[in-house]
Amino acid sequence: MDNEPKINESDNNSENNDNTGNNGGKEEKKSSLLQDIIDIAESTLITIFVIVLIFTYFLHPVNVVGRSMVPTLNKNYESSASVTDKIFMSTVYFNLSYGDIIIIDQDQNYLLDENGNIYTPTVKNCLDECIIKRIIAVGGQTIDIRDNQVIVDGKVLDEPYIADGSTTVGLGAFDSQYPITIPEGYYFVMGDNRNRSTDSRAPQVGLIKAEQIYGVALMRYSPIKDFKILTDSWKESADE
Repeated sequence: MDNEPKINESDNNSENNDNTGNNGGKEEKKSSLLQDIIDIAESTLITIFVIVLIFTYFLHPVNVVGRSMVPTLNKNYESSASVTDKIFMSTVYFNLSYGDIIIIDQDQNYLLDENGNIYTPTVKNCLDECIIKRIIAVGGQTIDIRDNQVIVDGKVLDEPYIADGSTTVGLGAFDSQYPITIPEGYYFVMGDNRNRSTDSRAPQVGLIKAEQIYGVALMRYSPIKDFKILTDSWKESADE
């Protein structure tokens, strides 16, 4: 019969294909979004892991208390106001040398007998605290302190980093022995504020054994306006 409705099968199939295509596109978008979320989560977890690893094994924050390293550190130190410099130290280091600023567990003082051999006092009278100082001489080097000068291996040190008005004199540890040769595995350290520093010149500190070193100072991060890399601080005045 001419009046029977006609069904356009090709049009119906086209509509079905369009619907299938739309559904497939939606599934692809969902899959892509899920993969993006997974990728972001993985990246975030890896970043957190690396940060935790760095701050657990490589970098440690240190709050510097006291005036012994002025002006390099705590230039504006006020003990009553708790205004202190904060630095990062690294517990991973190699070949410590002159000028490095180190953090020390000063749990024992090591002195030299008349033959230049290491000994520890019968009665323990060390500071027994954590201190921060600068390496002046290492094992095998000879150091002398006289006429307000520090002489290492026969050469007078140029020390632009020390505090203005500082007087470098002996403090009793080796006064009758200078010049002394530092045994291997030990260090002679001093603070930059020589008039206010108890360091290797004093019998309470003496020489520092390698095993007493916690780490080496890398940078000052607070106050942020005074951010400074400390690894080369021995080359310049603290005011620069």
